[in-house]
Amino acid sequence: MGSNSSRIGDLPKNEYLKKLSGTESVSENDPFWNQLLSFSFPAPTSSTELKLLEEATISVCRSLVENNPRTGNLGALIKVFLSRTKELKLSAECQNHIFIWQTHNALFIICCLLKVFICEMSEEELQLHFTYEEKSPGSYSSDSEDLLEELLCCLMQLITDIPLLDITYEISVEAVSTMVVFLSCQLFHKEVLRQSISHKYLMRGRCLPYTSKLVKTLLYNFIRQEKPPPPGAHVLPQQSDSGGLLYGLASGVATGLWTVFTLGGVGSKAAAAPELSSPLANQSLLLLLVLANLTDAADAPNPYRQAIMSFKNTQDSSPFPSSNPHAFQINFNSLYMALCEQQTSDQATLLLYTLLHQNSNIRTYMLARTDMENLVLPILEILYHVEERNSHHVYMALIILLILTEDDGFNRSIHEVILKNITWYSERVLTEISLGSLLILVVIRTIQYNMTRTRDKYLHTNCLAALANMSAQFRSLHQYAAQRIISLFSLLSKKHNKVLEQATQSLRGSLSSNDVPLPDYAQDLNVIEEVIRMMLEIINSCLTNSLHHNPNLVYALLYKRDLFEQFRTHPSFQDIMQNIDLVITFFSSRLLQAGAELSVERVLEIIKQGVVALPKDRLKKFPELKFKYVEEEQPEEFFIPYVWSLVYNTAVGLYWNPQDIQLFTMDSD
Repeated sequence: MGSNSSRIGDLPKNEYLKKLSGTESVSENDPFWNQLLSFSFPAPTSSTELKLLEEATISVCRSLVENNPRTGNLGALIKVFLSRTKELKLSAECQNHIFIWQTHNALFIICCLLKVFICEMSEEELQLHFTYEEKSPGSYSSDSEDLLEELLCCLMQLITDIPLLDITYEISVEAVSTMVVFLSCQLFHKEVLRQSISHKYLMRGRCLPYTSKLVKTLLYNFIRQEKPPPPGAHVLPQQSDSGGLLYGLASGVATGLWTVFTLGGVGSKAAAAPELSSPLANQSLLLLLVLANLTDAADAPNPYRQAIMSFKNTQDSSPFPSSNPHAFQINFNSLYMALCEQQTSDQATLLLYTLLHQNSNIRTYMLARTDMENLVLPILEILYHVEERNSHHVYMALIILLILTEDDGFNRSIHEVILKNITWYSERVLTEISLGSLLILVVIRTIQYNMTRTRDKYLHTNCLAALANMSAQFRSLHQYAAQRIISLFSLLSKKHNKVLEQATQSLRGSLSSNDVPLPDYAQDLNVIEEVIRMMLEIINSCLTNSLHHNPNLVYALLYKRDLFEQFRTHPSFQDIMQNIDLVITFFSSRLLQAGAELSVERVLEIIKQGVVALPKDRLKKFPELKFKYVEEEQPEEFFIPYVWSLVYNTAVGLYWNPQDIQLFTMDSD
């Protein structure tokens, strides 16, 4: 590196990097550091260049691993960086471009080296490398201050305290990236790490007081979605044709193309990677999710999760609970708007889930909003394009709906919001429909997709639970939504009859051949009957609680009345069929009295008149349908691999060799 521009392919032969990683100790006061850090670098613009950078870094790093116990050069580099950060705030205020540029370069080199160190050695070995000094071979200072802890604290201070300006944007991104790298040891373990050195530093000691400030800053970085300054806008003028002083080696991700490896899932398709408008916002969100999902320490809960669970609105003047030292305030309106706008990404949907599930202040605020369609519509669009999303993203969207539908006020209000021209809904032109009816349509479509493709019982259960929660509050259902409810029941009925027939034929075949193992049709039948009963309960709940508000559902019931005949005497459905049978019989009789050849309008008019005449006491009361989302035991077994898959796929300027990853399996095609 050094004062001239470099190419990736030249890195292993670079004289400054060879000296850093060589056998000669370099004092932290040596002029060498100014020379090493005065490099410019054409930003990588392809996955090939990024892999070349990784390979070049590995060769330098392995040399440093071998020689650092004798030279202590890693510690010297870190001390140079730490000494510079003490003047960083002043340099930003004074617009000292050169100083900030060199400090960024120091941090970038540290981040590259650490990434390889963490991949290739244990945490204990890594910690030891931070203690080596210029002494006799292999010796280290046991009484020196903890350089690793000091570096982590410095990064947290840099993220939270340095003003975000054009000249500090890149070093802010790099500081967040380096913290992500510090925690990346999880990628190289198949099991969830419950105790690690990085956890210890972040959850106690000198880093702990920065908890709430760090979480707040990362949230505000996500909210603000600050775009990077244009290349060259905040650094020295271009000095040669071979390459100007761009904004650092890692900055190319803002405009570059990067390899994306995604987890397999629903549809087995990788979602198209959107161009990142704000690398800082994306990187901050990923770090926030990593911190929030760290496992609790043996003697203390995760303080970052505590901060996320307890922060309040800036307009909330009530006192903070003394039991939580990590509480803070943030502008809920700004956070809500950012969450609405960013739901195309997995990580933004995961943040929304985390806040709704864990922070009661946020949940109460969101449910009180009068513009919930701005949040719900992006979630419905995720589910609508289920075949283009990975399974985790779909699950998060679905659980968000389930959490929202636990609230009766939400279930009522969504039927009062009228939408026009939903362009992404392609099955049918919807010129005008309520948000509630659209939600029903999308959830039913998700169920039908699941029945024919993925056959995931968990997905079925959560879809039906959301419909059940809403059912008592169904209001003025769109005719198409009412039709789709009955169409889903028709599909289930056909599937039930098919499995029943297969089971009967299989039983007959078993009488002639005792050696052939039989498929478990009884289990399949049991699952289908559970789903059918749930659908009948949803229809029954609507008829019992809001019959007079839903003439279109009664119309759809009457139109497909023959579907329900076979279930009238079925022992699993007799009780729940009573009300449905009563409604069908009552309105069929009134239509019969009205004569033949009735128009749709006339039938709906008769239904509306009949609703008034139907004695409500004849409808049997059933317990209210209410399902509450409960996080499974050991949720970290799901969320930690998921979060790290997002880091692996979308982190700005960070690349890991897929062959080294142990935590999850990638589809890298």
